[in-house]
Amino acid sequence: MDDRQKILNLIGLATKAGKTVSGEFMTEKTVKTGKASLVIISEEASENTKKMFTNMCTYYKVPIYFLGRKDELGHAMGKEMRASLAIVDHGFAKAVVKLMNTKVGIECEKDLSHIPVCAAERAQNGGKHESI
Repeated sequence: MDDRQKILNLIGLATKAGKTVSGEFMTEKTVKTGKASLVIISEEASENTKKMFTNMCTYYKVPIYFLGRKDELGHAMGKEMRASLAIVDHGFAKAVVKLMNTKVGIECEKDLSHIPVCAAERAQNGGKHESI
């Protein structure tokens, strides 16, 4: 099993555990409320969607990765096509990030390694952006 499939399997487990949200509206809401530990956007998403989530995740200090096709992400979640999803559990997010950082070909928009993945840390600040 390759790393890409392991990542998709982890997304499936997180979904079954109720630790993911999907769709543009729910992903955006989860990021803005400080509950998202990780955002994953399909490589097939529109440039506008990619830019919007990249800017939002940078502002709210949430790691963002681009992975797979819409149907792959949807299938991993047991749903139809999905262009965006957020993982809200720190443990699942950490495991996915670890696999993504070792997988060649999975792209992180920026080096966000200095950003805490834990949503609980952001929640302590009210989920708000801190000045840099």
